[in-house]
Amino acid sequence: MTQEQLVPKDWAGRLSRLSIATKSKLRGQHKGSHRSQRFGASLDFSDFREYHPGDDVRQIDWNVFARTDKYFIKRFLDEQEMRVHIVLDSSKSMSEKAKWTFAKQLAVSLGILVLQRDDRLSFSAVTNELKPPFRRKGATYRKAYTQLLTDLDEPIITDSFTKHALPFIPKDSTVLFVITDCLENLTAWEKLLQKLPKFAGDVRIFQVVTNDELSPSFSGDVQLEDLETLEQLNVSMSSRVMETYEHERKQHQEGLELLCRKFGVSLLQVKAEDGISHVLFHQLLRANWVQ
Repeated sequence: MTQEQLVPKDWAGRLSRLSIATKSKLRGQHKGSHRSQRFGASLDFSDFREYHPGDDVRQIDWNVFARTDKYFIKRFLDEQEMRVHIVLDSSKSMSEKAKWTFAKQLAVSLGILVLQRDDRLSFSAVTNELKPPFRRKGATYRKAYTQLLTDLDEPIITDSFTKHALPFIPKDSTVLFVITDCLENLTAWEKLLQKLPKFAGDVRIFQVVTNDELSPSFSGDVQLEDLETLEQLNVSMSSRVMETYEHERKQHQEGLELLCRKFGVSLLQVKAEDGISHVLFHQLLRANWVQ
């Protein structure tokens, strides 16, 4: 797959009016384009306050002193960078072509939003081998990042994503995006979800699904294979089997949503068939994940 095939050529331009929205405290230590809650040394004036011993005398406003015969210093709003980490589930359950392509498109789009705002981006795919994450800042790295995702191997790991994700995630992020299908059992998800808030003030999970997962189109006698365990199962797709599947799927979804609320994690289910444009320009805006 070429870079042009993963995202349109004008994709960065189309995304230029969007940015990541968050109320979480900015954790970056370098200057950026986001207004912090603290005061600093940007060019944006905030207000005055009385001078106290130890304050920087260079901040004294002598015009105010001339009028009031009192010392006041100027305060300016600080501007900081946002640090965003994207972690991608590359276990075999993500290997269905439409799902995997969509997941990579989503990761690319989020990364472009971060880089073109002069924020700090880091990215990692959970694989069998622990590698240092991609870490860059600035729009000049959009092409390199897009190529990295384009060249990413198809999912082959059979290990559990929830058990192996933490070592791939830095602890200094403002926003953490997790791109996964959430198909592992709820016990495994609970163990991961309770730890994620320690890694970022704002944790968001994209649950990538397909139409076949939501409503299987199989009929007759079929042989199903678990992509991660390779276990095979012969099933006759009767109405009763479909009802059981739908019941268990809903139970899993409701349990997952409950766990996310419990640990303060945001969850958004997105369908690969809806396309990346719909998700970026409609779902994310409605969810206030972008602005």
